[in-house]
Amino acid sequence: MPIACENRVSVVIENGAYTIWKQGGQLDIDGYMRFCEEWYRHPSVAWCLIPDVIEGNESDNDAMLADWPRAIPGVPVWHYHESLDRLERLSHEWPIVALGSSGEWPVPGVGKWWDRTAEAMKVVCDEKGRPRCKLHGLRMLSIKILKKLPLASADSTNIVRNGDRVFPAPTRSQQMVNNAWRIEAAQSASHYRFPRRQLLLNTNE
Repeated sequence: MPIACENRVSVVIENGAYTIWKQGGQLDIDGYMRFCEEWYRHPSVAWCLIPDVIEGNESDNDAMLADWPRAIPGVPVWHYHESLDRLERLSHEWPIVALGSSGEWPVPGVGKWWDRTAEAMKVVCDEKGRPRCKLHGLRMLSIKILKKLPLASADSTNIVRNGDRVFPAPTRSQQMVNNAWRIEAAQSASHYRFPRRQLLLNTNE
């Protein structure tokens, strides 16, 4: 964190819940909140991701939001398996909402994930495809996703996991830098372009 905060204009704090969940562990929520309380005052820290219950129900995740100290700039997660009503509510109550792939749609950018994303964009965007609130894409640093979704920010462990697969370089660290710059060069979409089928449905409504 000291290195990140001193070398970047904007830093967000992610709690690692997804990785811990995949490994069968349990997030130390109290420890994470103490960490956020320590660092959120740093000028470089933009916000902290509020802990979530990845495969939990909406009540579980709303309870996590209720326990979050509002003094700390936090961002809630809407999971793809949750209702669109919850997404709409979060988009009205929070300036930034994170989108987390889950349930039937576990892998960003693959197959019917795009159909669920279209449903979510219909709820959170106006008729011109502009989001009501800022959107953060969890595990959504794929250039294919960035070019289609109006994300204000996104995260991924892609660089660390696949640092040596795209543009070969003499060292692994140089390969990771190359891949990072390739992603940074991709501009997120300014608005969401609704599929023609969905536009027709909107017109009929």
